[in-house]
Amino acid sequence: MKLSDSSSDIHHTRSGKEKTRSSVRWFMVMWILLIALGVVGTYYYSNHLQQQMINQLQAHTQHQIDTLKNDYEKQLTTISSEVAALQEQVQSFNELLTFTKDNASNKTDNSNKLYTQLSEVKKQLDALQKKMDLLK
Repeated sequence: MKLSDSSSDIHHTRSGKEKTRSSVRWFMVMWILLIALGVVGTYYYSNHLQQQMINQLQAHTQHQIDTLKNDYEKQLTTISSEVAALQEQVQSFNELLTFTKDNASNKTDNSNKLYTQLSEVKKQLDALQKKMDLLK
């Protein structure tokens, strides 16, 4: 009877070790699986955050571009109207100058004054034209 008792003990001990090894294996597999899922989840979440940040930056950049475009168009409109007003003024000075030249005698020096005024207006017109070119 002792022989059968000892063989059943050995059989019982071996199955206990196999169960222990099996549970250790399952434990390790579960931990590896959890770690892998954590890594994959972190990867997808970081991609999601990156895409979200890119979308926010694009929206912010587009807003800034729209604001700058509106400001540029306002400045261009203002300068264009100033240039048009100066061109009208130059045209009227040219007409006045032509009239003065036609009616001037050798003794009058009014034409020099008009040339001076016309020169000043042209300087202003050139300055505004440069500003307009810079805005373009």
